[in-house]
Amino acid sequence: MADAAATLNKEEQAVIDALEKLNVVSLNNVVKYMETTYGISAAAPVAAAAAPAAAGAAAEDEKSSYNVELADAGAQKIAVIKVVREITGWPLGDAKAATDAPPKVLKENVPKAEAEEMKKKIEAAGGKANLK
Repeated sequence: MADAAATLNKEEQAVIDALEKLNVVSLNNVVKYMETTYGISAAAPVAAAAAPAAAGAAAEDEKSSYNVELADAGAQKIAVIKVVREITGWPLGDAKAATDAPPKVLKENVPKAEAEEMKKKIEAAGGKANLK
């Protein structure tokens, strides 16, 4: 990476400097814009997670942020509790309480790609999640 930065001209470096100053949400919006406008992808896992959503309804495409809701903890409750803690940063007691009494909103106003990744993690652990 250092070699690539050394070969940038002033205009290119100005773009990089501007991107480095953005917060995560703004940077995510820029990445989404570039993906849709230019057909490029920042990372293969993000593109793979976004592919099923592209096949979804047009109404979903218009929505830019979602609430991630734990619908069911499933049979592997301990694994789901671990994922809930990872996603939310909650202490063990709060994560356990959320899995004991679904449905429970875990995170609100999450960007689409991040929300889909969270849902994927919950489902991989044996739980069920909804994006609202």
